[in-house]
Amino acid sequence: MSRLDSMIRRLEAQRACIEWALRSVEGLDGVILELGLGNGRTFDHLREHAAQREIYVFERAPAAHPDCTPSVPYLIEGDFRESLQNQRPILTQQAVLAHCDIGSGHSDRDRQLAIDIGPILNDLLRPGAIVLSDQEFAVPEWQMLPGPANVPKGRYFVYQKKNQS
Repeated sequence: MSRLDSMIRRLEAQRACIEWALRSVEGLDGVILELGLGNGRTFDHLREHAAQREIYVFERAPAAHPDCTPSVPYLIEGDFRESLQNQRPILTQQAVLAHCDIGSGHSDRDRQLAIDIGPILNDLLRPGAIVLSDQEFAVPEWQMLPGPANVPKGRYFVYQKKNQS
């Protein structure tokens, strides 16, 4: 498969997962977290399809198109390990959805990042929240979901924070 075909499949999976997740959390109150702004495409899509929700974007080094860059205080710069931890008191509500596009292409680093931020991210989520990610997480409070039927297994990871018992 060419890199172009792979990118198209990734973007189609992102769109399908985001739209599926937004329908899944429709009746829940909460903000959206976007980890990894990149070019701003998924932020723009979230903004269009969830206009009623606040969207907090975490990015190491913002370089998105100006039309797809959130304003302060919704753009939080820095390493995810620190910026997620520091924003707990700033968020107006717990998150109902977290979209994590955090892969760098270096599998060992990406795996370690998911291990490091999983517990921090978990604390920002309300029960029933959905987590979408290009990386696999192993957070005990989350259950893996199948996600949309048209997204091949392993292309994107879908989790839901378990309800507290």
